[in-house]
Amino acid sequence: MSIDLEQYEAAKIDGASRLKQMFHITLPGLLPIITIMFILRMGNMLNVGFEKIILLYNPVTYETADVISSFVYRKGLLEFGWSYSSAVGLFNSVINLVLLISANYISRRVSQNSLW
Repeated sequence: MSIDLEQYEAAKIDGASRLKQMFHITLPGLLPIITIMFILRMGNMLNVGFEKIILLYNPVTYETADVISSFVYRKGLLEFGWSYSSAVGLFNSVINLVLLISANYISRRVSQNSLW
């Protein structure tokens, strides 16, 4: 951690409990890391680990188990609609990019922590 241990010692001398130390020293010290991790996870918001879905995938479960990744797989590889599945995959990537840029913009405005 890059948090100075003298801050914890000073807080103990001032009578701060462990909970107050966490809220006033640890969380503000880790906030830049938390925001960067949040921004990076927002870029993968629509990506789902579809491997588990594909393992149990059959025509009966198409309506309930279909996510964007399995839809692209089904349309592209099983039904040979490569252009349509490419368009859906590109749309998914564009939405993820918009989410990433907006999360970065909001983070930069709120806490001055951002990726760029």
